[in-house]
Amino acid sequence: MFIVGTIREHRNKRQAFLCPVKKKMSRNQRMRDPLQDTRIFRYRVTDAPSNQAKYKINSSTSNNHGSNRSIYLEGNKSFQSLVAVSNQLTESSGIEDIKTILRKQFIEMKKYSSSIQTLSGPSALPVLRELAMKLYEPGHLNEEIDIQKICMHRGLSLRLLILITSAQSNFKERMSIRRTWMNYGSRQIVGMAFILGRTTNASLNEALNKENNMYGDMIRGHFIDSYFNLSLKTISMLEWADTHCPNVKFILKTDDDMFINVPKLLDFIDARYKNERTIYGRLVEDWKPIRKRTSKYFVPYKLYNGWQYPPFTTGPAYLLTGDIVHELYVQSLNTYYMQLEDVLITGFVAKRLKIRREHANEFLNSRISLRPCKIRNAISVHKIKPREQYHLWRDLLDSTIKCK
Repeated sequence: MFIVGTIREHRNKRQAFLCPVKKKMSRNQRMRDPLQDTRIFRYRVTDAPSNQAKYKINSSTSNNHGSNRSIYLEGNKSFQSLVAVSNQLTESSGIEDIKTILRKQFIEMKKYSSSIQTLSGPSALPVLRELAMKLYEPGHLNEEIDIQKICMHRGLSLRLLILITSAQSNFKERMSIRRTWMNYGSRQIVGMAFILGRTTNASLNEALNKENNMYGDMIRGHFIDSYFNLSLKTISMLEWADTHCPNVKFILKTDDDMFINVPKLLDFIDARYKNERTIYGRLVEDWKPIRKRTSKYFVPYKLYNGWQYPPFTTGPAYLLTGDIVHELYVQSLNTYYMQLEDVLITGFVAKRLKIRREHANEFLNSRISLRPCKIRNAISVHKIKPREQYHLWRDLLDSTIKCK
């Protein structure tokens, strides 16, 4: 049996399939749309058993020397596997890493057919335009944590809940925070916890279990912990706060490489205690999407074709009033997924809900001079190493240091 067609990515279903050849695209056209490959292939399927099927692929596209190439795929390395792997996108339970699913598809195609060219790097992966609810599995591993310690009485007496997104392997970062500014979490008006995802690494998972049994402060969701799932991590944070701490007045979302000046933050909250429906932080306006494929912030036109993002607060640290957490959680699930969590949550979702975003100079969210007086005037400082947390904490508490 012979079938003539092209391998192409379906724009809507994101599934590979065979389709008749209509018109060969130019090289420039292929560069503009790397998800399509219009070269002609001929497939021959033998009568061998399904697990031993053999396919002969003769590419009619010539290389630079004008010679055609032939590729034999045997056993499980058949063309059928190229089509089957794309079904993972629709059959997946939604908790698997988005990047992993997409990478598997292109690795299979590249490994078994050298005549299919794809751009290198993670940004060359096809775009998965899906609502976040299709990718997110609700729930947390709450058996391991002390909920009352993090948020007593569902936040009725809590002024501030600080939730720190952390990578699973960042044990030193978490320990440095526990021994420094997380000490404010022992006060009844402040609660703190780390937000993590899942891992398939058995040894790492065992280490995390032991760490959580000791400290009971790591909230773990049902998503695979990775860069491309950062928005799922923030959605998980919103879900936990909405479920277990709905009455808290303010929630700070931050990262494990941040130094947070908690006394300064509490003073900031006291001056705005009656405010509602607001996000405070480092407000960015007129920010344009990055179209460079080698950038980790790359966003293709197929995912978002606008010229600029709505105003948003940068992700290292931003403060939410407690009254908007439920709305943010629900609306984020009904928004198309994007790995840029600050753009998604504080930009698109907040705009849709008409939530006010306010710039606060105290949220630096960048690396600055670590002189004591500089730190005392800031709420959030970015790119802090674990050993630096101890120095900053000591300087913050040192009453002999006088600032103008």
